[in-house]
Amino acid sequence: MKRLIFLVIAALLLVSCGGQTSSDTSDGVLGGASLDSVVSAGEDSAVGDEVSDVTSDVTSEEAPILSKGEMLAESLSLEERIGQMLLAAYPDVNAAETAQRYHLGGYIMFGREFKNSTPEEITSNIASIQSASGIPMLFAVDEEGGTVCRVSAYTQFRESRFLSPRSLFEKGGLEAIEAEEREKAALLSSLGINVNMAPVCDVTTDKSAFMYKRSLGQDAETTSEFVRTVLDANKNARVGCVLKHFPGYGNNADTHVGIAIDERSLDELAGRDLIPFQAGIDSGCGAILVSHTFINCLDPDYPATLSVGVHEYLRNEMGFDGVIVTDDLSMQAITDLYGEGEAAVLAVLAGNDLLCCGSIETRYQAILDAVNSGRIDESLITSAAARVLQWKYELGLIAE
Repeated sequence: MKRLIFLVIAALLLVSCGGQTSSDTSDGVLGGASLDSVVSAGEDSAVGDEVSDVTSDVTSEEAPILSKGEMLAESLSLEERIGQMLLAAYPDVNAAETAQRYHLGGYIMFGREFKNSTPEEITSNIASIQSASGIPMLFAVDEEGGTVCRVSAYTQFRESRFLSPRSLFEKGGLEAIEAEEREKAALLSSLGINVNMAPVCDVTTDKSAFMYKRSLGQDAETTSEFVRTVLDANKNARVGCVLKHFPGYGNNADTHVGIAIDERSLDELAGRDLIPFQAGIDSGCGAILVSHTFINCLDPDYPATLSVGVHEYLRNEMGFDGVIVTDDLSMQAITDLYGEGEAAVLAVLAGNDLLCCGSIETRYQAILDAVNSGRIDESLITSAAARVLQWKYELGLIAE
């Protein structure tokens, strides 16, 4: 390599200075061979091989290979990219028009959408909105089983609600969970729902804790097997899973109604609560939802959803490169402290890709204003939208 550099520099000096050697150098000749002939000296030339390596390295650095999501994001307007970052609550009226106006990444549907609807009506409504949307949308529900069932709570969709992971495991172990997850994914997919906001990865042991009934109720290693089982069961139906609630609720309080503070050390979290999330990351999960709990060992100043430190840990230490989703930004743990617009801006600055929220007008405008004022670097919007779009490609929503 040093010899190559020396030869190239010498040739350039001779060409630029008009220097002479024992051979004619009027055409940039070096020792009787032109510079071009040295660089292209044949496949068997060590010099040629080294030049090829250098050229390859430079080309790679100058023109990185973009994912499909990145290429599509680059082609969208700022407004369209911001819209892709919003997972909005399904509105009572004008769902298609709202999705078009704000270029929404998706809708999350709750029990009220299913209570008085038939399967045919839900399927038709979703298909109609998808047809009107420029980019296919995510349609998500919380169908954990047990106490959280948005769809199977109503008999027109299933004779009985899906059981909780805890009950299923006690009944038939991971085999029972796998069978029910496959049925669940098939039901959701048949309705046009392409994302289930599950599984719950929290390791909770205290019966009085908020997350106790929704968790598997087993140790970290068994919960990891549960996570892998759920991901595999949903993969064939191309239903996306969202691991929650990072970095683990533990035995903390309910952030739907107020602030929860986690005082555990990072070693404690890493030794138990983070293990199921790492299992999901290693298994190729597409999305992880971050909780509103204050995780003091990573960031005592902001709840995990709005914490740069928490998101950097998830990206840099745990190696997650998929979609990071906020827990619902309408929950009191957030609205009481920050309000709607500011919370949305902080969520983007923290590193979230998909903002789960109720009303979107204030949040959308706050993000747009923050980009236009320079508070949010536009590259953050582009990267976030690219991850959301890449997930849509992986789910088969956008044609290859």
